[in-house]
This record gives sequence, C-alpha cells and structure tokens, in this order.
Amino acid sequence: MLAVRNQQLHIRQWPGALRTVVLVHGLASNCMTWEATACALSAAGHAVVSVDQRGHGRSSKPEGGYGFDDVTGDLHALIQQLGLDRPIVAGQSWGGNVVLDFAARHPAAVSGIVLVDGGFIDLQAKPGATWESISLQLTPPALAGIPRAAMQARMQLGHANWSAAGVQHQLANFETLADGTIRPWLTLERHMLILRALWEQRVGKIYPQVTAPVLLLAAEEVSRERLVQKRAEVAAASALLRSCQVHWFADTDHDIHVQRPHETAALILQALASGFFAA
Repeated sequence: MLAVRNQQLHIRQWPGALRTVVLVHGLASNCMTWEATACALSAAGHAVVSVDQRGHGRSSKPEGGYGFDDVTGDLHALIQQLGLDRPIVAGQSWGGNVVLDFAARHPAAVSGIVLVDGGFIDLQAKPGATWESISLQLTPPALAGIPRAAMQARMQLGHANWSAAGVQHQLANFETLADGTIRPWLTLERHMLILRALWEQRVGKIYPQVTAPVLLLAAEEVSRERLVQKRAEVAAASALLRSCQVHWFADTDHDIHVQRPHETAALILQALASGFFAA
C-alpha cells in the first residue's frame, strides 16, 4: 500500500533497470488484469508499477473524488512519491481516458502514453446519446451474491480464448466473501460517479493538449456498425494527437491486455526500442 492524498493505493511493483512503465486499469477493474503484461515488460528489463485506482480493488474507497481532477491527481502523486522519472503510462478503457487526461494536465510527468482500447471514449459523441440513455445502458449488472465458482465458469464460457490466469486476474475485480459469494470492489454508486465524469469528458478538446507520444491499441471486437464508429473515433484521435501510432487487434476482446498480454507488451517494447517514446 502507498499513502497518496489521504488514502491508501494498492500497488504492485516489478524490478527493472530500464524505463519504468505505469499500468492503469479500467472502470470496475483492478490492477491484476495487467499482471501478465507487467511480467513480460519486467522480463525485458523494465521496472513496472500497476495500481488499483481509488474505489477499486484493495485501494481506499472514499465516498467522493471520482472525477478526472482527483483520479489524475492520485496518479500524479503516486508517480511523485515513487520518484519515477517521466515513466511510460498505459491505461485500458476508462483508464485510457484517465491517462490521456493525465498527460494533458502533467506533460512534464510522462515521456509517453499507451491507450489500450480507451482514451478515445466520448460518450456524448454516440448518435442520439443522452445521459439518461447512457447511464441506463452502462449501469453494471447486479453481481453481488453470485458464487465465485459460478462467476468463474461464466467468465471461462464468455472468454474461451483467455488463459486460466487471465480469468483469475479478472475475478480479482470482486471481493470474495466468507460464504464463497462475490461482490464488486467498486460500488454501484461510485461506478455511476465515474460514468458521469466520463460522460462529461470531451476527449476531442484534450487531444491537442497532449504533447507526449501516444501508442494507441484498439480491438476489433465490436459489431460491424460499432466498428465503423470506433474506427472513426480512433482516426480522429490520431489526427488530433501530435504523435500517435495505432495498432488494431483482430478477433480480440475489449480487454486486450488480458487476452493478449504478450502482444501488448511486445508493442510497448517495440515503441521503446525504436525511440518512439522520448527519453
């Protein structure tokens, strides 16, 4: 645990003599989802830090502070307290939007960012979207009280091409109670506070403020109609960011870093080796 801004953030660290990479999970997720990617980066000589963001996993769960001001403030304080010198910072899904926002607010704190099927999420840009429709569509299902074994079976069925370890890391999104049932670490109320902040964020206004190089990894896991829109969103991000490389993953889930962790790590390592991320 690391004391950060009057709370405790749960972090995991891997040693390495080379550049440091900080890994940030998505909404209702946890730092363990980055485990295999982190191990691959560390095996290549890079120091790695993954973190449970506030309200998630084993970190503190304050009642408020779930807007981008606070979550990027947490990330900045974590990097400062660990004494990290301009690390690469990667974020998945909502975590990608956090990392994008962070890079705009604190350009001197990073030397590059990685957006893993996130960072380009703009809920207001969806055709016909209103807060009422989005909040209804994206309210998470009620999962508290399900036996852990049943949830594990559900995940294995829904993600047949994930590793057994990947399923276990995704299960860490939930607290396991004494009776063998689960409940999400992130409460519904806090989930909706984050979703509201994501609704209010307009990434198109943030892209021009980001000076760090951006590696954007996107998954082709969506319907044909959604994929057309997603490609347009990624193209808009690439056009407005000062320096951006895009890589698409075919036949891959939204959780690219869980399903294909070694390929995710390899692309980060390739960007580092080529000098794409400024030292």
